[in-house]
Amino acid sequence: MVRIVAFFNPKAKQWVDGRKNLLPKIAEALQGEENLVWFHSASLGEFEQGRPVIEKLKDEHPEAKIVLTFFSPSGYEVRKNYDGADFIFYLPADFPSYARKFVDIVNPKMVFFIKYEFWYHYLKELKKRNIPTYIFSTIFRPNQLFFKAWGGFHRRMLSAFTHFFVQNQESADLLKGISLANVSITGDTRFDRVYAIASGSKSLPKVEDFSQGRLVVIAGSTWPKDEEFLIRYINTTKNCYKYILAAHEVDENHIKNIVDKIEKSWVRYTQASKEEIDAAEVLVIDCIGVLSSLYRYGDVSYIGGGFGRGIHNTLEAATFGLPIIFGPNYHKFQEAKDLIESGAANYYEKYDDLNTLLNNYFNDQDHRQNTGLKSKKYVDSKRGASAQILSVI
Repeated sequence: MVRIVAFFNPKAKQWVDGRKNLLPKIAEALQGEENLVWFHSASLGEFEQGRPVIEKLKDEHPEAKIVLTFFSPSGYEVRKNYDGADFIFYLPADFPSYARKFVDIVNPKMVFFIKYEFWYHYLKELKKRNIPTYIFSTIFRPNQLFFKAWGGFHRRMLSAFTHFFVQNQESADLLKGISLANVSITGDTRFDRVYAIASGSKSLPKVEDFSQGRLVVIAGSTWPKDEEFLIRYINTTKNCYKYILAAHEVDENHIKNIVDKIEKSWVRYTQASKEEIDAAEVLVIDCIGVLSSLYRYGDVSYIGGGFGRGIHNTLEAATFGLPIIFGPNYHKFQEAKDLIESGAANYYEKYDDLNTLLNNYFNDQDHRQNTGLKSKKYVDSKRGASAQILSVI
């Protein structure tokens, strides 16, 4: 099916092309290697979640050789040169012969799956060979097939794991309800990652010039519905915010669609001169790779995706101590619910609510700063999952 879609879809084509002659390539690359530890990630987001564990393990055990695999091109193509792993590959498809050959070639000392990856034939091979296999930063929910009366096939996959490192008590209780007691509640390793990102965030001179002298709203990973509300506020408000818009998609058509609707002075990040930066009220980010460093220049953050499949990463903004605003589709994200409960974040459903939230932050400095402090305190209180995981192992 994927091969058919590949004729029409560039990402599917990357998925297919990346797996051509894959097992012989892996065998050649790993010939003679020992002390291999295998980490598997679905995509880029899960990789970022697993990165603190990879790097801490490598720091504590420099003799270990890290084999990192990805299912998705969006992870592999972006991180195929990541220097924290010794070998990086696509994961061969989950067929019995591929799984058997892959495990034969790698012969890992131990295996880590990050968050949500459950591949039946790989897990079956690892269990058969008694290879220690872990999954971390996982959240389980009652509606998953593992916990249904007819979910025996899926429960068999869970039996392959040596230990589960889950994010919350509900996940632990669900596993114990199906007689899996090899569980630790260690939280989410993303808190370790965003703290590291904040500590090593890079200076962006153009953004620094743009943000001086005014309060700045940073809107990250926005989609068209988010942009519709934000641009309406930008065009109509009398508040003297400056705005940085970093859309989730930065193709030329999307950027043009954004700037065509903005009625205040705007400038594109990659094309801006010093004079244009100084004069602009809206800075439109038209490249990738800078969002996590943008938040250091903000006073209020807006996280996109809440009118679609779900909000994007709130923690990158929270670790810099910013108040957080997002749309109504946040319920799948524990950290978003926690941030709302702590008073660090607000969601909205209609424009008038967004207008009120942004105006309140502009007009009340104490409210803005106290809300931001709650964000930072929340992130700081959740750090340490990576160390807990490795201490158990």
